[in-house]
Amino acid sequence: MRIVRSTKRPALLAAAGALLAAMAVPQQATAMDRDPVTANVTANANATANATVVPVQTTGPTDKRFNLVVLGDGYTAAEIPKFRADVEKHMNVLWSIEPFASYRSYINVWAVEMPSPESGVDCDPGLSDARRDTPLDMAFWGGCNASSVQRLLTVDTKKASAAADLVPGSKSANRQIVALANSQTYGGAGGAWATASGGNALSSLITPHEIGHSLGKLDDEYDYYGRGVPGGTYTGGEPDSTHHSLLSEEEMRAKQQKWWRWLGEDSLSGGRIGRHEGGMYSTKGVWRPSKHSMMKTLGYDFDQVEREVMTQAISNKVNLVQDHTPNTAPLGTDRTAWVDTLHPVGGALDVTWKLDGKTVPGTFGSRSLDLKRLHVGKGARTLTATVTDPTPFVRDPKLRASQALTRTVTWTVDRSARPTQQAAGKAEFTGHTGTDKPVGAKSVVYADTSHPATGRSPKVRWTLDGRPVASSLGNDRDLDLSRLRLPAGRTHTLQARIVAGGSGAAPLTWTVDTASATGSYELSEPVRTVQRPGKPVEYVYDGPFTMKLSAKDDQSGTVVSQFRVNGDGWYTYYGWPTDADSPWRFTPSGTNVDDLVYGKLGTPRVVPWDDATPEYKTHTIEYRTIDAAGNVGPAKKFLVTLTPPQQP
Repeated sequence: MRIVRSTKRPALLAAAGALLAAMAVPQQATAMDRDPVTANVTANANATANATVVPVQTTGPTDKRFNLVVLGDGYTAAEIPKFRADVEKHMNVLWSIEPFASYRSYINVWAVEMPSPESGVDCDPGLSDARRDTPLDMAFWGGCNASSVQRLLTVDTKKASAAADLVPGSKSANRQIVALANSQTYGGAGGAWATASGGNALSSLITPHEIGHSLGKLDDEYDYYGRGVPGGTYTGGEPDSTHHSLLSEEEMRAKQQKWWRWLGEDSLSGGRIGRHEGGMYSTKGVWRPSKHSMMKTLGYDFDQVEREVMTQAISNKVNLVQDHTPNTAPLGTDRTAWVDTLHPVGGALDVTWKLDGKTVPGTFGSRSLDLKRLHVGKGARTLTATVTDPTPFVRDPKLRASQALTRTVTWTVDRSARPTQQAAGKAEFTGHTGTDKPVGAKSVVYADTSHPATGRSPKVRWTLDGRPVASSLGNDRDLDLSRLRLPAGRTHTLQARIVAGGSGAAPLTWTVDTASATGSYELSEPVRTVQRPGKPVEYVYDGPFTMKLSAKDDQSGTVVSQFRVNGDGWYTYYGWPTDADSPWRFTPSGTNVDDLVYGKLGTPRVVPWDDATPEYKTHTIEYRTIDAAGNVGPAKKFLVTLTPPQQP
């Protein structure tokens, strides 16, 4: 959600968590008589004195990656394992959502562990509850403010920034801070400093929503400003928001504006991409692309419109070209030009070589080009390598051509340039997909090498279970495992070896996990159970019932369970909003929890004024798992028939 900040309130986050209305927050009391600058420096030093920076996921140098810095507050030394478990859950939920799933290789994750003198945070759950001594001074009720709301979870932003600064190379331009409170109470806040309660059922879904705001500049799609109160009719002009509009579908197509390229498709978050009324805190008069999405209802994915924006936003934080042959002086024809690129998990980047604007044939996406093969004549020639992300997540050609998704390196090639002496040393691996955790069956795995000054670049050869496997023609740095169509249900050993260039480097070895996690469900007692040959099992209810989803995997890591009803959008299962250990509760009209509605069987209700009409019919419920390696398990299903309660 959007937030309101005051430059006079540096100690607080000023935003409600996901699904909360934006609001300002009063200043947190400090009661310090000494010089405020000295007081802040002292307080920040005390907050970070016992901090430990733990790399959770390292994909590259800090200054070349987008860095998620996760801080813990209110976790005592004995509770640090609990903080680590909360971080793992939050990150695995994030990796289950596109485009984070495909671009997790662009992101470093750091956990800053700060043992707290006391357990918990201030005013949790009530204003009269204890004020606890914690490193980051996190507090519910907007900093223990009676005029605020319980779920507004704040943090001392100067202390949070000081803690994040402990990550070498981390700065505001290349990071997102997420502060987790040791609490099971629902709460959070968004913006440059995002907060969430670490142990609440919904808290791991607040993080991607808030990153949608702070990184993607996405707007809330709520049709209310304050919970329980309809937002009224929008009266402004055409919104600047990418995913809000006053235009009809016909006008979008005719003017080629807003989400016209995605119209008519099945939305990733359920329903059809079209024109759905409500958003920007208004119930009427403005429209959004999808029935529901991450920016409207926690639990659903970003739809295609939002995903395109987030793909560009994540890519804007990095450079597709990580390194290249120096281009400050002309290259002689004894040289090899090369580029080292980033490596999305979801698909390899394209590389196109051109000489004087004409494509060099036969390169097939190679990351290097032996200049001897160009047969360069006299005079200076211009060589370029253009690196492009071909992701289907982006359809706007302007976005595709932006620096986020396209980068070009230019050299001058001149055969009269002085020959370059061969550099000493053997070829080595310089970067690769992490080998400490299994990779998924559809991941792109990569291995980069060093480069000699002259001669051809080293070759990388791949084997799977000891047998050679071919990488893409021309690009031996990336191996797209999805192309191998590995059968599900087992693990494999993948290796990359340098076979040319005089290398003494040991091979890289990965475990490839093709066995998805196993999901199961448990329902409350039905009125009766119906089993028909060749049909899913059917359960009959005449009122509310509960569903608990469970998952287990043969590999370590948190498994995300999801479900959907009648083919609607996949929804992340988190238990029940008030208790992560309680099952999901389906009812004919839904259950109101803090003026949001959950669990209506059939067409979902989000707010109290959505249609509450019970749907007495047979419904199809599907469920699936997403494991820590990114494997999406096959969807399984059962039927539920809801019948009207019998009249006495």
